Amino acid sequence: MATLKITELELPGVKIIEPTYFEDYRGYYCETYSSRTMAQYGINTVFVQDNHFYSAKKGTVRGIHFQNEPYAQAKLLRCTRGAVIDAAIDLRKDSPTFMKYVLVEISEKNRKQIYIPKGFGHCAISLVDDTECQYKVDELYYPEYDRAIAWNDPQINIDWGMNTDKFIVSEKDKNAPFLKDSDVNFTMEAI
Repeated sequence: MATLKITELELPGVKIIEPTYFEDYRGYYCETYSSRTMAQYGINTVFVQDNHFYSAKKGTVRGIHFQNEPYAQAKLLRCTRGAVIDAAIDLRKDSPTFMKYVLVEISEKNRKQIYIPKGFGHCAISLVDDTECQYKVDELYYPEYDRAIAWNDPQINIDWGMNTDKFIVSEKDKNAPFLKDSDVNFTMEAI
């Protein structure tokens, strides 16, 4: 029996992973990651670091974040408490889907995960108070390569489907440049 259902989204390489939950009177068991199953779907990523974030308030913005080459990161994100709207944005300048994005709701209730390959930016916005997410990355954190693009960049023009007036944004993200002013260095060949 398959323990992970993997679905390709509109942007090549971005996938939804849905674990199979085995539930009974005690609770549940699930396999949230299997390198064997992922490899069957063309994901041969070797993860080297796990990260965890908590958003106390609904409308907390985290992103658009990425690490520049040579330390670009693929990510596998899941939400274990609350809910987020998660965005993956293609930042590969020579890609036919450059600046295109997908939005996916990831929550403790729907139990979905999102795989975001290298060359993409990532943004998560909490949909409820007290939200927690964990994510794996395939490259260690290097602060000198850490980058952000404004979550409300007019060129990318993400339709968040909600009122953005009350979003809670960190100083880092408030000061993030627009894509046109960014030094993002992703290309399809380099990734």
